[in-house]
Amino acid sequence: MKIIIAGAGKVGTTLTRQLAAEGYDVTVVDSQPGVLETTEEMYDVMSIQGNCASMDVLEQAGVREADLLIVTTNADEINLLCSLTAHGMNPRIHTIARIRNPEYNSQLIKMRDTFALSLIVNPEAQAAVEIERLLKYPGFLKRDTFAKGRVEIVELRVDKSSKLCNMALNNLSDVVKCKILVCTVLREGQVIAPDGNFVLREGDRVFVTAPSQNLTILLRNLGIITHRAKRVMICGGSRISYYLAKLLEKSGIQVQLLENNHDKCVELASALPGVSVIHSDASDQNELENEGIADCDAVITMTGLDELNMIVSMYAAECGVPQVITKLGRIDNSRILDRLNLGSIISPKELCCNTIVRYVRAMKNQTGAALAVHTIADGKAEALEFRVDENTRHCEEPLKQLKTKKNILIVCITRGVKQIIPDGESFYQKGDTVIVVSNGDQVIYQLNDIFEV
Repeated sequence: MKIIIAGAGKVGTTLTRQLAAEGYDVTVVDSQPGVLETTEEMYDVMSIQGNCASMDVLEQAGVREADLLIVTTNADEINLLCSLTAHGMNPRIHTIARIRNPEYNSQLIKMRDTFALSLIVNPEAQAAVEIERLLKYPGFLKRDTFAKGRVEIVELRVDKSSKLCNMALNNLSDVVKCKILVCTVLREGQVIAPDGNFVLREGDRVFVTAPSQNLTILLRNLGIITHRAKRVMICGGSRISYYLAKLLEKSGIQVQLLENNHDKCVELASALPGVSVIHSDASDQNELENEGIADCDAVITMTGLDELNMIVSMYAAECGVPQVITKLGRIDNSRILDRLNLGSIISPKELCCNTIVRYVRAMKNQTGAALAVHTIADGKAEALEFRVDENTRHCEEPLKQLKTKKNILIVCITRGVKQIIPDGESFYQKGDTVIVVSNGDQVIYQLNDIFEV
């Protein structure tokens, strides 16, 4: 499959790396020659310099033979024009565009076909929804949803005082008293697919599969405070801050939004009449104290600087804020981040790329493609959801008899409204959905890919 990626920023580069690694024929278009040179050297892809909305540049990139165009430049208008132009040159091409400006939301929904858009992605809006979900369950660092919201894979950190510390997984059910499955553990940067004899240690990050209704039980029995936030401080007046403040305002949560640019404060105050927008510098400790950081239920750092977000988050944790959420544009140095008290880490880039990769894989496999794809454990593992159909192998056979590839685990089966955390006697049948976690390098395009030949 031939893919054109227009825009070699954070999202474009991440997609280039992942899609090239999966064997797709990728061509990258960008106006900056230095960026393209680096991309070519690192990922062994073709590159074209120029304006991606130009017919001549798209012609050079091979748009007439391409199957998919992904446009991720920093300008929404260029992304729209590029998609429209590409579709005019090749009516069968699929187009994915990143559109971030909230002002375009309603008209894009109404005019999606007019703009020839197969998929619209908005990393900031996705990040805001993810943060709102984390605020509902303060004990979890991350939540990924499957089976239409009925099953989740959640992330917990094991600290010194945790009931999980030094516990063998065989004894876990005695403590949590509900049906869960530990599908992956991240220890010192290494991904582990644990068995029942595995002993959890301080500092481990544990990824747990559970029906959504068991999450509250899980937190309560682990002794983790689960009071929902009533007062939230947002540091930085970014697009994510706008989307998030709108969501929290609807939920009746008191929001303080700190922004050091006066003009942006005026703009946000006008757009968010129910939010307390404060002209304040989040990097100033005195100002944070004056605004009552220590009395907040949650602090969310979303300035444009990763380093500032990290510093403010660590200070909030030092002040005893129950829940801290940190937005980072780059999370490449996960070993370093593990040692810092940053709370939950949100990466809009990763959320956006997950959505696009799922679409690409669905294009490749018209039948049997994943219903959901989430990267977990700092991108070292994938959780995928598939529907069982007439082509799926080993239907109604006990899982203990199946030979799956190394580092692959079936973690949940959904049958109607019932969620099954499987054991060796469990089985799946036509119509079920199955959640699989892959800790290896292999790409799972459809459910049959998990089995040994």
